[in-house]
Amino acid sequence: MGGAAPVTVAMAPSGVLAKVLDAGEALGRDSGDLDPALRELLGPNSRVPRGDRVLLVPLVGPDGTVGAALFLRRPDRDVFRAQDRQVLGELSAHAALGVSGTPPASHPAPPPPPQASRAAATGPMRQDADRLRFVGAATRRISRAMDLDEIVAGLCRAVLPSFSDGILVCLREPLPVGDERPTGPLVLRLHRADRDPAEDDTDASPSCEPGMPAPGLCEVRPGSDLAEVLRGVRPVFTDSPAGRGALSELTGDGRAFALPDGQRAILAPLRGRRRVIGTVLFLRRPESRPFEVNDLLVAAQLATHSALGIDKAVLYGREAHIADELQRTMLPETLPSPPGIRLAARYLPAAESARVGGDWYDAIPLPGSRVALVVGDVMGHSMTSAAIMGQLRTTAQTLAGLGLPPQEVLHHLDEQAQRLGAEHMATCLYAVYDPVSHRITIANAGHPPPVLLHPGGRAEVLRMPPGAPIGVGGVDFEAVELDAPGGATLLLYTDGLVESRLRDVWTGIEQLREKAGTTGRLAGPGRPPALETLCDDVLDMVGPGDRDDDIALLAARFDGIVPGDVAYWSLEPEDAAPGRARRLARRTLSRWNLEELGDSVELLVSELVTNAVRHTSRPVTLRLLRTDVLRCEIGDDAPELPRLRRARPTDENGRGLYLVSRLAMRWGAARLSTGKIVWFEFARP
Repeated sequence: MGGAAPVTVAMAPSGVLAKVLDAGEALGRDSGDLDPALRELLGPNSRVPRGDRVLLVPLVGPDGTVGAALFLRRPDRDVFRAQDRQVLGELSAHAALGVSGTPPASHPAPPPPPQASRAAATGPMRQDADRLRFVGAATRRISRAMDLDEIVAGLCRAVLPSFSDGILVCLREPLPVGDERPTGPLVLRLHRADRDPAEDDTDASPSCEPGMPAPGLCEVRPGSDLAEVLRGVRPVFTDSPAGRGALSELTGDGRAFALPDGQRAILAPLRGRRRVIGTVLFLRRPESRPFEVNDLLVAAQLATHSALGIDKAVLYGREAHIADELQRTMLPETLPSPPGIRLAARYLPAAESARVGGDWYDAIPLPGSRVALVVGDVMGHSMTSAAIMGQLRTTAQTLAGLGLPPQEVLHHLDEQAQRLGAEHMATCLYAVYDPVSHRITIANAGHPPPVLLHPGGRAEVLRMPPGAPIGVGGVDFEAVELDAPGGATLLLYTDGLVESRLRDVWTGIEQLREKAGTTGRLAGPGRPPALETLCDDVLDMVGPGDRDDDIALLAARFDGIVPGDVAYWSLEPEDAAPGRARRLARRTLSRWNLEELGDSVELLVSELVTNAVRHTSRPVTLRLLRTDVLRCEIGDDAPELPRLRRARPTDENGRGLYLVSRLAMRWGAARLSTGKIVWFEFARP
């Protein structure tokens, strides 16, 4: 060719090459467009053979042309003929399918091979061109599927009734995945049995009823006829000695599966990339023509493409399962139950072709009985998106534990996303709810705004600064503080719920607001709807064909904590502080009718306040909360968190946290921007 071909070609939309590729047909020397198309593709100085030894074939996939293939023959070889064009056209079509991947579900299936008459369909295909066209159409149908059952069904639909009247497909049990080595004996299981649909209206011969005689399982004995046929890989006629023995072993009792004399059945092994994964049995009725020798080549082509497709489907299914498990393990397994708020969530993957996404939600208990509500969406659908999502979610949890305000959390998430790569961006909404003050603080990073549903059914879209997505860099985030009335429900969601090919995002948000309001009004005046019912009703607005993106939904019901259930004091860091803390705690417990807990609470409050006074120079805070449990919180400005340890007999201190861990139902410690909080809980009597 006079040198290396160019790596990339800037194809002019109005050029000859574009016209040739759009036409989608092979181009030889008989066309005047070949030479100008080659100059565009290879450059002006390329040297190619003369005569009909050059063939330019467009790579036409399900969604259009994806490239071009140039076939060349040396001058000492024969020219390309019509049969060669057909063969290379079929090869190019398969290459285009591999390049473009799985076509969309809406892409129509190719029409079945033409049939001149019923007699021609049931008889053998005697012309080589007919066989080639049939194999091309059948393999395209098989290669188009990505699911195991779809591949087997495609094989059955392709051969019935053009090639055979019945078919049995037996697959290895279990099917090996990728390079893994099977253990144990080779066992075949009947996966599908099918026959010519026209036989349903006629009295089919029982000798060719493919759905009945084959057993569910068949163990292949080493050295048997079936083992030798499978090891040989090539299809065989079942009237041969080896084929007859293999058929009897495969179907069990040979008397129940008696075939007419002659070449009425072909047994074709299915060999994947590494090993035999099954076998196919093609059958013809007594009144049909017997199989010919050339039909063995057709059966081999069908078996090869089916086996490779099955290998691909099993591997893809394993990868999709791993990706789905990865996605779900990165989401919360259960939601927490912090005081003053109730939570519910939903996650729906996108369409089957793009199940892995970067949507996530989270609810993180914070010091001071607060809770952080997070919803985010990493752009893209891939394993990389899911991995980035997991890293951002972990970062958000860590930042939340530091007690940072929402806008600071988004700022640090933005920095983390830039460290992961400039091409990774995400939207995120981070909110902090305080059940004591009945307030919520929200910061937004390019995410759809939340919807607040009030008791009685009034729903509103909260207005807030939209902000830039995480990963843009150099952007300030702004937080807004809003009222969170008791009984109201906040809906946080990702854009998959409100945006699709059928509607834009703001239309979807308005539909979400209306749907939430309708569900709220059905609950009755002044009564909020059940959270689970609300989530299900909201998801009903997404139709089965309207899920282009995965969906994360987090619903938070604000119950709050009434002022009468909260007691708060500030204690000076002096020696009298523990005694004062004990007296305040006892009086509060008496007012709440919780005297049974008085001795234990006094002891633990005294221990923790004493420890706080030793390590701080500023006032120590003491807060008691009465919800479904009794919670006590002691705060100071020392950042070091206490650690539980076993004190030695000679130690004068170190036993306070041991007492807390033994007497309290739960306890913990968390850092704040101003210090730390140590808390413990008791179950209410």
